[in-house]
Amino acid sequence: MKGKHNQQVKTAAWERLDMSRFEVSLQQLNDLLTDDSGFYSWPTKHFHEVYPRIYVGNAFVATNVMRLKRLGVTHILNAAEGNSFMHVNTNAEFYAGTGITYHGIPASDTDHFDISVYFEEAADFIEKALAYKNGKGRVYVHCREGYSRSPTLVIAYLMLRQNMDVHTALAMVRQKREIGPNDGFLRQLCLLNQKLASDGKLWEK
Repeated sequence: MKGKHNQQVKTAAWERLDMSRFEVSLQQLNDLLTDDSGFYSWPTKHFHEVYPRIYVGNAFVATNVMRLKRLGVTHILNAAEGNSFMHVNTNAEFYAGTGITYHGIPASDTDHFDISVYFEEAADFIEKALAYKNGKGRVYVHCREGYSRSPTLVIAYLMLRQNMDVHTALAMVRQKREIGPNDGFLRQLCLLNQKLASDGKLWEK
């Protein structure tokens, strides 16, 4: 009995040690987003391809159907659906007849907004978009500026569907585009990281 108890203690200790590899702080994520002086950079282009066939960009390109068609975009994910100043007022009707499939998420770019309730929904849409026509789909994920809401959803997709930890996923997107998810969104990504790690669904480093 005592031996079994010791084994359980050792296993619990190992699991705590193992899980620590996936613990990421808000400060660590912000450090990935800033330069050596601690400054955030604004996007230098309207959009960037941050992962094969996944584009993150702003509303300017999202509302330019000809530009989207030239890019070969087959799907649009609007992470800022709505008609206020801080949102982008497009919908499925806006893209009717273009051959582009639309999905909208009414996220607000504020620390207290719970964007995590849309992580699975966004990941499903992106996954289906990439699988379109036997892997020929291209998805444009946007908000107003392509800076906070849309990259957050793409990072969540990389974690949920590509089994990346939050550090790897955020660094990959940041390497391709200047982004700055708000602290509330970063905290929610950290929580997702914890959940996926506890479920054994993240890559081992």
